[in-house]
Amino acid sequence: MFSLDAEPLAAIIPLTLEGFDRLAAVYRLLAHLHGRSVPPDARLTRQQRTRARRMLQAIDGLRSGATQQEIAQSLFRIKRLGRSEWQVSPIRHSVMSLLRDARAMISGGYRKLLRHRRKP
Repeated sequence: MFSLDAEPLAAIIPLTLEGFDRLAAVYRLLAHLHGRSVPPDARLTRQQRTRARRMLQAIDGLRSGATQQEIAQSLFRIKRLGRSEWQVSPIRHSVMSLLRDARAMISGGYRKLLRHRRKP
């Protein structure tokens, strides 16, 4: 457990564009530690958070032995489809996309989630 009476902690903030992201994160952490209102994290939109959650749920399901169709049934609340129906279903392609992106996130892409979008 964190104690405010303990030896002071420090944060290293790089003086690059990523420094802005770190400053915002440190501000949210300090607000939480001192019982203040924590400002919302604006790095992800609601849609991006929903997609990230579905990606993790899909990969968890796959690693637990679920089929892609079972994952689709759970995530999208659909009924079981016949083989030919499933093969042409747009939801099948959505599940495949979620799994592809989840693998990329696990392979280091999650770092991209932690950065603010910037103009090129």
